[in-house]
Amino acid sequence: MTTPAPIRAIVAPVTPLQQNCTIVWCSATNKAAVIDPGGEVPRILKAVADHGLTVEKIWITHGHMDHAGGAAALKAATGAVIEGPHRDDQFWIDRIAESGKQYGIPDAKGFTPDRWLEDGDEVTLGETRFIVRHCPGHTPGHVVFVQPEARFAQVGDVLFKGSVGRTDFPRGNYNQLVESITQRLWPLGSDIAFVPGHGPMSTFGAERQTNPFVADSVV
Repeated sequence: MTTPAPIRAIVAPVTPLQQNCTIVWCSATNKAAVIDPGGEVPRILKAVADHGLTVEKIWITHGHMDHAGGAAALKAATGAVIEGPHRDDQFWIDRIAESGKQYGIPDAKGFTPDRWLEDGDEVTLGETRFIVRHCPGHTPGHVVFVQPEARFAQVGDVLFKGSVGRTDFPRGNYNQLVESITQRLWPLGSDIAFVPGHGPMSTFGAERQTNPFVADSVV
């Protein structure tokens, strides 16, 4: 007998930067979290309605505009609570409106999270729980959301298929990023499938074998 998956997810790229907004939901309750609603909130709400979901949470991996610019509007539309990122990204959240104007996303707005997150915290969604890992380097307050039973993670801009996040932004740190990946993500297991902030999915195991920045053979 096959055990039903505890969660389901769809990825909806948003904004001109094609950021992977992820809608994840508890299979038992249809309660959903929207991870990194960077913009195009009406599209996100339509996807939620099309799947018969109720938005309970808004989870933010980090404070960059293309990941968090729609959080305020989505909260206003749904009443969902905003959890994340780590408080060290406050300065990025404060810049969202300004950054949105620069990148042609005038509706992007800042917000105050209902809950800042720390490494090792848990966030709940319906009958499921996700583990939070604080993974600084791309930004100082970046967090990653992991659902252990489903072997699933949303890693934002920490790690990509074949690459890693940029570290040339204010308070970015390449060595810190590599440490976050190798010390806080790899131990979770090579079979974890992850959605990155941009581009296609991969697994931790595949990146440990082939990623030119963080493969086991180069770190």
